Amino acid sequence: MVINSAAIRWHEDFLELLDQRLLPAETIWMPVHNSKEAAQAIRDMVVRGAPAIGITAAYGLALEAATQGDSASMSKLADAIATLAASRPTAVNLFWALERLQRTGDQLQGTALVNALFRDAEAIHQEDIAANHAMGEFGAALLPDNATVYTHCNTGALATGGHGTALGIIRTAWEQKRLQGVYAGETRPWLQGSRLTSWELSNDGIPVTLVADSTAGQLMAQSKIQAVIVGADRITANGDAANKIGTYNLAVLAKHHGIPFIVAAPVSTLDPALPDGSHIVIEERHADEVRHVHGKPVAPSQVSVYNPAFDVTPAELITAIVTERGVIDSPDTDKVLAHLREQ
Repeated sequence: MVINSAAIRWHEDFLELLDQRLLPAETIWMPVHNSKEAAQAIRDMVVRGAPAIGITAAYGLALEAATQGDSASMSKLADAIATLAASRPTAVNLFWALERLQRTGDQLQGTALVNALFRDAEAIHQEDIAANHAMGEFGAALLPDNATVYTHCNTGALATGGHGTALGIIRTAWEQKRLQGVYAGETRPWLQGSRLTSWELSNDGIPVTLVADSTAGQLMAQSKIQAVIVGADRITANGDAANKIGTYNLAVLAKHHGIPFIVAAPVSTLDPALPDGSHIVIEERHADEVRHVHGKPVAPSQVSVYNPAFDVTPAELITAIVTERGVIDSPDTDKVLAHLREQ
């Protein structure tokens, strides 16, 4: 089955990923043929966004099984699974996808295993697209008419199988004529907001205004924002949400100004194994990501840098979590676990 979306192209025997490091200046597709190449693409931020990372890992594992052919087995895929799992430790969708494929192939070998893993990877991709559209409907209903919203990082078709999580809500609200416009924070140090979100929204004809991350408080004080909508890479049992660094700042500002703070993520992002956000492993990335912008130095070469990729927003600052199953208002442990039990 051939599946094409904004950032991921599946050709049945190899994968192509849109190199998001080069956007918006260049549109380059990178081929992936095995788990090592998939893990490298995830680690190097060729592909990013928790759902897209999970989809890429699933295809990478299936492709690795195909290289083993008739001798393929889950035991022989153990190293590939470990390599993929280590590529981005915070994104729970990565582990969810790998665990799902392990269950699928548990009793299979050879060609039967390869075919089953390919089918499951394709299903994960298609299910994510459908989930994003469902999230869009649920989330758009939370917004007041003619709303202007603020978003952080990139949570659109580039970060998912298609349509998007937080940007999926924004897209659906625009289609329903409930949205006036969007403020997008630039999202240092990788500038996903300026390079990717503003590019996606502009291409869709959705009015977007790019701002420096530090502008958010001023916009809220001026009553220019009616809601903040963000994604998540992991949500714990109590509703704490890990997302791109800077999200926690926005939640505190939104709380102070009485503005709804909405988190959009598929059910696969909910991690009931972790009781709260203090148990989330926060990835720390290379110091040069902060010292440089697109390869150009913007700080002394040896200055000390703290570069966490994510922060954790406590559940009490979250107005609602939106998944493909519906809305978790004022999330807590009971509500999150009840949501997970729903079918």
